[in-house]
Amino acid sequence: MDMTCVDEVLTCADPEQWRPGDSWLAGGTVLYSYGTDITQGPPRRLLDIAGTGWTPLQWRYTIDGGPLDLEIAATCRIAEIYTMGEGEHVSRLARDLPGLDLFAPCCDSFVASWKIWNLSTIGGNVATGLPAGPMISLLTGLDAVALIWGPAGSLRTMPVAELVVGEAKTLLDPGELIRSFHVPIEALAQPCAFRRISLTERGRTAALVIGRRVGPDRLRLSITGATKRPHILDLGPDAADPATYAGLHRAITETVDGEWHDDIHGTPVWREAMTHRLAAEILSELIDPRCPQPWFAGRTTGDITMTRSPR
Repeated sequence: MDMTCVDEVLTCADPEQWRPGDSWLAGGTVLYSYGTDITQGPPRRLLDIAGTGWTPLQWRYTIDGGPLDLEIAATCRIAEIYTMGEGEHVSRLARDLPGLDLFAPCCDSFVASWKIWNLSTIGGNVATGLPAGPMISLLTGLDAVALIWGPAGSLRTMPVAELVVGEAKTLLDPGELIRSFHVPIEALAQPCAFRRISLTERGRTAALVIGRRVGPDRLRLSITGATKRPHILDLGPDAADPATYAGLHRAITETVDGEWHDDIHGTPVWREAMTHRLAAEILSELIDPRCPQPWFAGRTTGDITMTRSPR
């Protein structure tokens, strides 16, 4: 779609150059599909960061040489992140990181063509803040932290789970730019599970739940897609609710507390029911498959599933 409101397009990744009426441009798939900036209104200038040359993906190490985290540039494209954990791209380090198996199904959750995959960026997906944003799901599920550049040389960090606060709403201040995301090695190393469902075959995400076993009888869940913003639940001996079915359902009800998303892709009541169902399956898979289960637990639900790599 044409953007008739735009007067100028600049190649720029410097927040100092930002002024009211500007919008950051990376892949542009959302900007051009809507014909406007849904987060702040019609832009007069586009500041294009696509040509920054930032390394899309790189491992960072501690001073002792141990792995620290995975750095994902805001300009990293979906096609570039999709192959993490596959084939020749699997390093000796990556073979010990089951969290990499989450990358492919989250990319598949775009339900988009290869053209979109080669344009759409990780940073753009997060900054747009849509409930169905699969990169929000991926990064929230892995405790990722965003590095944010601001005017006057300011730098700050914020967990992705806290950065997105509503539909097309984030805590980015005017002129701020997401530079990169940092995924901790501890989160990537923990056993994980993925569940996603939509109203139609390969339709827009209606509920997406990611779980990680963070310790003995301890489960961390991220709920996205079904809610207006990401929600994190911790279950276990040292949490408010135990990692049981009763504790799980109580935690979901109390944590989300009426923030279920409502649109043509699913009613709030249905999204809530599916979230409880998918979360129960993850609890069964990661914590104790031998315990008494509801009829729907212990099986894979959804039109997109996670394939585990040989480790």
